[in-house]
Amino acid sequence: MGDGSSLRGNWNYPTPVRFGVGRIRELPAACRELSIHRPLIVTDRGLLKLPLVEQVRGILSEAGLNAAVYGEVRGNPVGADVDGGVRAFHAEGCDGVVALGGGSALDVGKAVALMVGQERPLWDFEDVGDNDQRVNVDGMVPCVAVPTTSGTGSEVGRSSVIVDERSHRKLIIFHARMLPGKVIADPALSAGLPADLTAWTGIDALSHNLEAYCSPLFHPQADGIAVEGIRLVFEALEAAVADGNDLDARAKMMAASLMGATAFQKGLGAMHSLAHPIGGSLDTHHGLTNAVVMPYVLQLNRSVIEARIARLSAWLGIEGGFDGFFQQVLRLRESVRIPNTLASLGVTEEHVTALAPQVVVDPTAGTNPVPLTEENAAELLRRCIRGDLSGW
Repeated sequence: MGDGSSLRGNWNYPTPVRFGVGRIRELPAACRELSIHRPLIVTDRGLLKLPLVEQVRGILSEAGLNAAVYGEVRGNPVGADVDGGVRAFHAEGCDGVVALGGGSALDVGKAVALMVGQERPLWDFEDVGDNDQRVNVDGMVPCVAVPTTSGTGSEVGRSSVIVDERSHRKLIIFHARMLPGKVIADPALSAGLPADLTAWTGIDALSHNLEAYCSPLFHPQADGIAVEGIRLVFEALEAAVADGNDLDARAKMMAASLMGATAFQKGLGAMHSLAHPIGGSLDTHHGLTNAVVMPYVLQLNRSVIEARIARLSAWLGIEGGFDGFFQQVLRLRESVRIPNTLASLGVTEEHVTALAPQVVVDPTAGTNPVPLTEENAAELLRRCIRGDLSGW
């Protein structure tokens, strides 16, 4: 176990990142660099109940930055969460956003920073076609992202995943300027995360790196990032779950998280194509859902990715090619107590008919190595429900 003191740096990756234990003290400087003088802290309902939010608010106040707080973000955020944040922003006379929390809070914070000066509704900016051209860029305000979990990597992303209450579908809202202007990545902020959430978010980081690596698109830079991200998860996740105060492990997981979100500009795949509609319909935890479906998706894609995974195994020092890597994934899931089936999350055979078409049209489906159809998506769902890891 280490205190994380040697794992520090200032990175431009892909936005300026202050990384390291204790860097939260530099939040006021990051705000001022973006001309934020009256920030709105956007956070989630769970974090709002903990001392951290007031501690962060205090750090800002000591530096003369009087922050307001909006803490109504739910685990799978909906459009109303963004609307509430926009109302709070205007009511409190704010001029920028500090997005504080896990992926949900970061996504909503970025969406609030987008929406405070828009006349169109949020859904007009769904990541379809050239919808991003509809954004009034002058109406956007700066955002500082402060992650407290190591999973989504939303702090270095240009989009937000928000549930449309009308359809119960998770939609991706995108604009290049949604990338936070500054990031404070302080691993100590994740030290209080319970073991189960550490595991669920950590496997989410693995899924981002792994699906990016397996994407059929050509992007060797993303591949290199993803390989190291995968290695860091295999090295650090179990230690982070076992001891929340192991700041070396927490730092490596926080790095792996933002690496995954940088790598998946190359694309994702069926893990996310399943997790998005399941989360939108049944309100399941996104990282946990990805963790459950991961081995089933690997089996679906095996015929296409076997050589790539064998090469990855060699790089990581795992013997046995695809089979060795697959067993490593199963062992890691078991070690951090990931359930084996979607049935354990409440998904039943009755859900398959409605979910399968959503899997195919999810924005992440297009870069799955094996093309997704309603037929193989339905079969994949059934295998995930009943725990069938046989080959395709």
